[in-house]
Amino acid sequence: MDAAIFFGTAELLSESKTEAKPRPSADIPPCELRKPLPNGQRRKDDAWLARSRSEQSMVSRRSVLAGAASMLGAPLINRNRFSLFAGNKAVATGAEYSAQTIDVVRESIVIDMLGLLTLDYKKLAVWQTRPNGFQPAELQRLKNSGITIFHPAVGFTTGNIYDESLKDITGWNLFIAANPGDFLRVDGVADLEAAKKLGKIGIIVGQQNSEHFRTVDDVDHFYAMGQRVSQLTYGPNRIGGGSTDPRDGGLTGYGAEIVKRMNALGMAVDISHCADRTTLDAIEASRKPVLITHANCRALMKTSARCKSDDAIQKMAAKGGVMGITMVRFFVGAANMVTMEDVLDHIDHVVEVAGVEHVGIGSDVDLDGRDHAAAGAGSAPARRNDLDGIAYQQKIFDVTEGLLRRNYNPDHIKLILGGNFQRALNQIWTNDA
Repeated sequence: MDAAIFFGTAELLSESKTEAKPRPSADIPPCELRKPLPNGQRRKDDAWLARSRSEQSMVSRRSVLAGAASMLGAPLINRNRFSLFAGNKAVATGAEYSAQTIDVVRESIVIDMLGLLTLDYKKLAVWQTRPNGFQPAELQRLKNSGITIFHPAVGFTTGNIYDESLKDITGWNLFIAANPGDFLRVDGVADLEAAKKLGKIGIIVGQQNSEHFRTVDDVDHFYAMGQRVSQLTYGPNRIGGGSTDPRDGGLTGYGAEIVKRMNALGMAVDISHCADRTTLDAIEASRKPVLITHANCRALMKTSARCKSDDAIQKMAAKGGVMGITMVRFFVGAANMVTMEDVLDHIDHVVEVAGVEHVGIGSDVDLDGRDHAAAGAGSAPARRNDLDGIAYQQKIFDVTEGLLRRNYNPDHIKLILGGNFQRALNQIWTNDA
């Protein structure tokens, strides 16, 4: 498909609605790698490369589209490859993507289950407290990312955690209320589809530490404020053990009560930071799917207690849960070079041990990266946080292109980009009342 895509305005210039669409390669296992053909040859059975019109006609159409794209600042067409935002030097990276990559992202409800709008918390405070503080350029960057739904949860671990969590959720509600034409608070699964249809950015309100639940009734209070996801532990607390807790006594009796109330209301249980025993206990205690919004595979990162064991991943999947793969360097790989290919290896591993229906994206990063945020704050990071060779603003396109290269079919990629979390949240957010 020859097209110029505007993710910010949902505008599409295309050849024809009758042109053949890519079809899923159902006969190719998702992780099976096919050896490249010599001398740059292409396989005749690569459906997305099929063409139904003459070469002469194709060149003519490309000329028309390229001219229109140039005038409107759209991605440039280069032998059916696209350079995103090429007309905007401020955001262009020079990376090129296939037409199929663009199509898959455009057609998906992309959910980043630990997606941060910004790691610049001073800037975020301005956005949340000053109605005119959020600028159009910031909105355009978010839309250009290809992400439909962000879950920008943070974890408060010191001070008055109840008050800080209350302030955080109030801030998100004020921000969304001040920008109703651009943002939508996601209260239920219908809002995921509504955000996509309306061209808005969906915000799932969550917390990364459930210490703000001083009593079981506090779950109801924060649910009424819009919270729909809560990570049980960041470190050890009244509910259970955190990943850095060497004792890890497992889910406590109080923790079991919290899980029960969350199930009843329709608030997602997140176990990303839970220690091993607490992780397994929480999965067993929950009647509904349990989420790992942002973690990676311990089989590939054996030194990281924050990464999840195969046993935990399989038990999570058996309950219908989904695991979001993070793009923070020290959860991805330990080599001198850690790239998007290593992230894709973690996706492959979850697919292998649990199935393609149980993996998603939970990047745990904004559009600039954690090292950039540390540098902006005037301090060098104690350790490198970011992947090599990545522009985080285009991470969704990089994931999609990489999965296509590994011969995942488009329908499976759409599940990974958001369909799996959409299905699980639909089950979780069903209220028992």
